Amino acid sequence: MMPSYSSLFVAAMAAATTSAFTTNFPSTQISSSSSSALFMSSTPELTKQCFLDGKKIRGPITPLGNFVLVRTKDTLDATDGGILLPDQAKDRPTEGEVVAAGPGKLHPHTGVRITNPVTTGDSVLFGKFDGHDMKYNEEPVTMIRDDDVLLYYKGVRMTLANVIPCRDYVLVAIEKQKTETSSGIVVAETVMKDYNPCEGKVAKVGEGRMTSTGEFSTPPCKEGDSVKFRDYAGNEVKIEGKEYSLVRMVDILTSIPAP
Repeated sequence: MMPSYSSLFVAAMAAATTSAFTTNFPSTQISSSSSSALFMSSTPELTKQCFLDGKKIRGPITPLGNFVLVRTKDTLDATDGGILLPDQAKDRPTEGEVVAAGPGKLHPHTGVRITNPVTTGDSVLFGKFDGHDMKYNEEPVTMIRDDDVLLYYKGVRMTLANVIPCRDYVLVAIEKQKTETSSGIVVAETVMKDYNPCEGKVAKVGEGRMTSTGEFSTPPCKEGDSVKFRDYAGNEVKIEGKEYSLVRMVDILTSIPAP
């Protein structure tokens, strides 16, 4: 029995299509199992099992806007007498590593993107009471805003060479307070222990505060200048055994240029 004209036409079209596909796209001839394996290997983040506060979620956390996900670092603290403090006796960590960072927020009036100053892998220092604590994949993490970041750096530990004050922060080296008045009266060191110094010499300056146009404002001081800032406006930090204070540029009262 002779095949009908319609069946011959369908067979010819199928052969032509197969030939064209083989000629133009030879590299696409992959079995269904190979294709599935290739997809699985190229998208490990999509197949990774993630948990947030003990509950399974669909995939890795992606911070939005100017939020930053930070994995807190373990630190060893000691008292003045050299006694190591257990974790229960310490303030909660304020140093961590950036796990993921959002693209930054949009300015409410101009729509300009205020880009995030930190990226994945950076180490950051943030305020003691900033952020929201969570447990992500059985690790303690904190979700903060980029405005909470005091300084950031790359590497294992902070050094004066690698730290960068974030945006409008200034790193000030604190000058040791005098324990003797102008009239010669000696003040006990225990009296000055809780005094928060508000002057020092500028060690490093941030790039400035980002304006509504996406440009940075000009810092009011430079490295080497002597500055005085508002009482209790600084955030104390110890770098390589030396006391520093991180101060916002708007809190600096006066600046004396370096000679």
